[in-house]
Amino acid sequence: MGRMERSALEEHERKIIIEFCHLLEKSKQLFNGLRELPQYGHKQWHSYFGRTFDVYTKLWKFQQQHRAILDTKYGLKRWQIGEIASKIGQLYYHFYLRTSETAYLHEAYAFYHAIRGRCYYTQASKEDKCELMVKKLRYYARFIVVCLLLKKIKIVRDLIKELDKQIIEYGNTYDPDDQVEWTVVVDEVKAFLQAESVIAVIHSDGVPAIVFNRLSPNASPPIERSPQTSLILHEALIIGSSSQQVKFSELTMDMFRMLQTLEREIPIEMQHAYEDSPRQRYLSTPNNPTNKGYLENGHRCENPHKYLLFKPSPSQLLVYLASGCNELPHTGALLLYISADGQSLQPSRNPEDVGYDAGGLITTSKTDIYKECNKEKSKYRELQCLYPGDLVPFTRRPLFMIIDSDNSFIFQNMPRHFSQPLVILMSPMELPSPFQDRRPQGSLFTLFLHAPLTAFCYISDVHTLSVSLWDRAAMYIDAFMNEAAQLFPRSRVDMTYMSFIGDDFLRALVLRFVFCEVTLRLHRAFRARTHLTRSSPPLPDDLLDHPSLIQIVMDLASHLQVRSHFQEANAAGPPPQKDQ
Repeated sequence: MGRMERSALEEHERKIIIEFCHLLEKSKQLFNGLRELPQYGHKQWHSYFGRTFDVYTKLWKFQQQHRAILDTKYGLKRWQIGEIASKIGQLYYHFYLRTSETAYLHEAYAFYHAIRGRCYYTQASKEDKCELMVKKLRYYARFIVVCLLLKKIKIVRDLIKELDKQIIEYGNTYDPDDQVEWTVVVDEVKAFLQAESVIAVIHSDGVPAIVFNRLSPNASPPIERSPQTSLILHEALIIGSSSQQVKFSELTMDMFRMLQTLEREIPIEMQHAYEDSPRQRYLSTPNNPTNKGYLENGHRCENPHKYLLFKPSPSQLLVYLASGCNELPHTGALLLYISADGQSLQPSRNPEDVGYDAGGLITTSKTDIYKECNKEKSKYRELQCLYPGDLVPFTRRPLFMIIDSDNSFIFQNMPRHFSQPLVILMSPMELPSPFQDRRPQGSLFTLFLHAPLTAFCYISDVHTLSVSLWDRAAMYIDAFMNEAAQLFPRSRVDMTYMSFIGDDFLRALVLRFVFCEVTLRLHRAFRARTHLTRSSPPLPDDLLDHPSLIQIVMDLASHLQVRSHFQEANAAGPPPQKDQ
């Protein structure tokens, strides 16, 4: 090769290295910039995310096309490729959180799985860099979260073992204090995994079956469409603050379950291969802002946009709520789900304000409340508590609320100053003594809304089922939902409910709420009024005590051989109506 040819080749190689370094630096700047943007609102974030994704797409393809030169002339290491892949996985995961589209969750998994399969981080422990090992540990934690959401339990268990080894190595080499913190993370994952598996469904060969609870096309019975059923769930706020539940990565068990309850699983044909262009997959998925389609063959093809807030202050919660209301289209509805400990006040005979004088919810850390305590505590409300009165301004838009708390009933008298639909589903305020020690596994009420058959087994002391028994039991649940859907418009149900049940997700939640209340009324242990649910507007007894619904519940109990846990149908009747 002549001197001129060598010179031209060297210049070509130099340009490739310069372009790679430019793309790498620009990608890091844009990725870090995403953290600076407000976590609420769509438009600004969508635009910035698109730019970031474009650069990472170019960077990823560029290193693939010029790997040989980058390896020999630049010294590109495999952990550096892994870091790029990890950032793309993080982008997909955060876009999943923003859009609720499980397609992006599958894409995040594909990149994280490839990092592990291609051993990109294998040499990381041999590099004398503490921050590189921390990146590796964080990669494991993120991968575990994605696998939990996708119910890839076997991989989660394998990742836990690998992470355990990496943490020990990290502590021995670098920082024993940090090792303790990472050990806590592993313990949280193990506790979360144990709490999430409420019931074991077993194949005939003894292998555990994976039960999915995301909404399927047949999960919510169809109803007759009318102008009154035109609302679509567009925005959802999922608030988790319960102090007694297991958590992992700012996800309490209730948040984890409600997150999946408000999602529809994507068809298998939409799950693309890892080698495809990341940007192409982004453009092809339904919730991309450039894609205008919302309904397909008369059925919803998108999931509602969700905000996940772990222990937010009331002011933070209200900002997100205001943003969600602002983003609603004309036919949109907003769901507010709160799982939190209650802050009770002594009831006043002559309350000055029903929105503030009955107590509130502790949405943030209890230590924040203790900091606010002062000598004039009795004169003023707690600054760090959320009260029913705080939410009244947001009833200007269609609002569907789920309150899971030991102080939930304070929301039953929320005023309806505006003409917009407002429905509030409230959990029992307490559980019978046999169930009070199981709170770390998550709330029974949320479990009913997420997986009604699992909840039924839970209160019936059924811990293991064969797949055949489970599948047959699921048919009883489907029969109940279909019958309740047929009875709904024929019962004396407040028309406010009709505004919401046109949406698949909200209809499923309402019907599961009915199943929860009917089941608890029949159960021998749930006899106090505080053991049962409430709703506003109240659902009528001619629906909740309907003989056909009661019969299906009793047939399900007979199928599972747990009928002794339930009263005979003619002895059940409506619960005592105290403390109204």
